[in-house]
Amino acid sequence: MVLRYAITSRALYSGGEHEKQATLLRQASRWAADGLDLIQLREKDLPSAAIAALARQILKAISVVPGSTKLLINSRPDIAVATGAHGVHLTADPDELTPAQVRSLYASATLPAPIVTVSCHTLDDVRRARKDHADAILFAPVFEKRLYDQQSIAGQGLDRLQEASTVASPIPVFALGGVTLESVKACVAAGAAGVAGIRLFHNG
Repeated sequence: MVLRYAITSRALYSGGEHEKQATLLRQASRWAADGLDLIQLREKDLPSAAIAALARQILKAISVVPGSTKLLINSRPDIAVATGAHGVHLTADPDELTPAQVRSLYASATLPAPIVTVSCHTLDDVRRARKDHADAILFAPVFEKRLYDQQSIAGQGLDRLQEASTVASPIPVFALGGVTLESVKACVAAGAAGVAGIRLFHNG
């Protein structure tokens, strides 16, 4: 079974801020109904209070749908703990909190152990995330990634994804960056446990 990891981007939706967030909530409910494994709330331009409010709304929306979809908060363990989110997504930045530190924060708040994922762009990043006992690794970009300003970032390719998956083992790796429905099978064949993306899962 291919694991699926959706990353939010309300910028993809039309309308004002209220409409964008309402659409995102409906999308989160669809993801939960479709059985996606993880949703990462990644709305970095919002103030902390707004991220927390949106996280609580998403948690409520997915909780009423039968299934096990989990919500992770992007790079904000404080908001994740405050809202009771299921976990946190971290960057590979050496100044970032470690998975162990995030788990300690959850334990101090008497919350269930969190899911901690880490984004990695090099094999050294992968080695560090494995050493730090991340629950999952997002390896990117696998394929060419189009940016909003029409520029692009070259993908690292399936061979590097395979190396990353081998180095990370037994920690599961999600392929991220330019992944399409057509390329999912190739990513899994290269060793990925699943796929992650923004546009990959958005609709409506």
